[in-house]
Amino acid sequence: MRIPPRITRIGALGALASALIFGGPAVAGAVAAPAPVAHSASVLTPTAVGNICYSSLPVQAHDTLDLIAKGGPFPYPQDGTVFQNREGILPSQSNGYYHEYTVETPGSSDRGARRIVTGQKSQEDYYTSDHYASFDLVNHSC
Repeated sequence: MRIPPRITRIGALGALASALIFGGPAVAGAVAAPAPVAHSASVLTPTAVGNICYSSLPVQAHDTLDLIAKGGPFPYPQDGTVFQNREGILPSQSNGYYHEYTVETPGSSDRGARRIVTGQKSQEDYYTSDHYASFDLVNHSC
């Protein structure tokens, strides 16, 4: 299995970059992102992504993010494979930009519906609890 490329997390500089990328002021012609909330539920249109605080994720998602940071080992052979973004909800990127990982679902006899999808940028992690019907960008600073 190939571990996807990701920018290394580099302390305060990484946090500053993350704040500028995900929570900084809007640039001319862009729409400002909503302030991070525990979970924003809305009717999603293509490329519409909500936000979720890291602290609001289920503990199993924290476990998955820890495994991703360590490079595995992962519990399922599909973990780390390229996510195709066929639903068109995540921002459009080139093939191979996104990778998916299973978030264990207690009581489920299979992989369940929960996933973390990572992008190549540092801390570009998306959580879905409904098997890609909606996504929330994980805010690692709350």
